[in-house]
Amino acid sequence: MNATATRARRRSASRTADTTARQEAAAALQRALDRRDNGGATGHGR
Repeated sequence: MNATATRARRRSASRTADTTARQEAAAALQRALDRRDNGGATGHGR
């Protein structure tokens, strides 16, 4: 039973890491699209 619990915990941690990676990738993609749409401006006063 401990092995199952450990496996479940690992899977959960992995899922969290995957979710974080996906969110970061989505944010990076959105920034790239925003830069393209704005002609290079980030829209944050830079």
